[in-house]
Amino acid sequence: MFNLLSKKGPAAFFLLFLAHSCFSQGYAIHLTLKPFAHSQVYLGYHYGKIKAVADSITLDGNAEGDFKGKEKLPEGVYFIVSPKKEILFELLIGRQQQFSVAADTARLPQSIAFTGSSENQSFQEYTSFMNSHGREIFTLQSQLSQTKSRKDSADIEQKMSRINGAVKTYRDQLEKKDPGSLLSTLLLMLKDPVVPAAPVSANGKPDAGFAYRYYKDHYWDNVSFTDDRLIRTPVFEPKLDRYFKDLVSPVPDSINREIDHMLLYSRTNKEMFKYLLIHFVQKYINPEYMGQDAVFVHIFEKYINTGQADFFTEKYRKFVNDRAYSLMANLIGQPAPELTMTDTSGKTVSLYNVKADYILICFWDPTCSHCKETVPKVDSIYQAKWKNEGLKVVGVMVDGGKDNWTKFIRDHNLGDWINVYQTTAQHDAEASAGHPDYRQLYDVYQTPILYLLDKDKRIIAKKLTYQQLDEVLNLKLKKVNP
Repeated sequence: MFNLLSKKGPAAFFLLFLAHSCFSQGYAIHLTLKPFAHSQVYLGYHYGKIKAVADSITLDGNAEGDFKGKEKLPEGVYFIVSPKKEILFELLIGRQQQFSVAADTARLPQSIAFTGSSENQSFQEYTSFMNSHGREIFTLQSQLSQTKSRKDSADIEQKMSRINGAVKTYRDQLEKKDPGSLLSTLLLMLKDPVVPAAPVSANGKPDAGFAYRYYKDHYWDNVSFTDDRLIRTPVFEPKLDRYFKDLVSPVPDSINREIDHMLLYSRTNKEMFKYLLIHFVQKYINPEYMGQDAVFVHIFEKYINTGQADFFTEKYRKFVNDRAYSLMANLIGQPAPELTMTDTSGKTVSLYNVKADYILICFWDPTCSHCKETVPKVDSIYQAKWKNEGLKVVGVMVDGGKDNWTKFIRDHNLGDWINVYQTTAQHDAEASAGHPDYRQLYDVYQTPILYLLDKDKRIIAKKLTYQQLDEVLNLKLKKVNP
């Protein structure tokens, strides 16, 4: 089994436990795929955004071959892959797993024909129907953007409405044709809630927030978090991502409530629980927005560290554990870890002895090209603005050597900074005492990294650019001096 996208890192872990999934009664799919005589082709499947291979065969001289196995394949959306690793077309692996499919790649998708699989016949008809009507809608939208006549616009909109109505009717008929089938389940998942008219509030006006609340409350009406077929489709993960992006407040408490709710409902389906847990770990272990690493810490403490992720490999578990313990110490709003280091004169300096309304900690390396560019700019805004706003800069040398460090400080006039580094003796003393290294405590895995603290040494912001930190500081000062 391999990943068609050749991804590396944590995402590759998705495939490690798939090999243990239950595939009873077997599958037998006869394939005729012209013109690939004597060529190796593949049967692939979706797993969230991952694409993986379930089986491979070498076609004979008539470009025919059989995908077969003693165990049934997990149901989902699969696809046929060419010898060049190109996805040619999709098919459904549902309850019917003994059927034939023939296609000529010179005439796709028109040449695709299924025998013995009514569900795939319906799926192909649906795909053809949607492609045809999609092209019509696209053409009408193009005409609508160009017309200047109100009457013509109304006529085009009426045509589009008729097409959308026909699509809805066709989908509804397919859903009712075979309830519970994979195709019916897919179509239901694609449905968006239809929001009714907003009720009138006490002030006589429509409730402005009704549409959002209704849409959010009914977003998952047609989706079961105990149906693991959904994770082997290309539509479930985008729907999941859209929900968290558009409908859930980006603050950790709101995200945590939604995650807990989904994981609670998925507990009775081990595959769905695995998928969701790993999806959320990967989404929030290095989050898009500052502060959302608290979501990952919540997941770690509530699910992983309590033994509910026994499907993790040893390597992946170590990776997750290391990240969790690095992030626990520097969450937004928490006190910053103590830094006891040595300055350029050899004097020991404690972070908690630095008195200022705000403190910027800059972890940097005098030999790092990005640091060489960024550190002078940080000093410029410090001299021009931040110093007068009660901020002090603590510069921590991470690597690069003491001589390079002191030379850079002199050459760029960083004398107003509190410049410190950790001596070998200080590092060894911490290690001997069993204390974590400052790199772990501050999650310093690259340079430069900036932290903004308040006067009580609580973390206000972290890992932002100096321009973004300036915006944060402006907001803080505005609150203090409105």
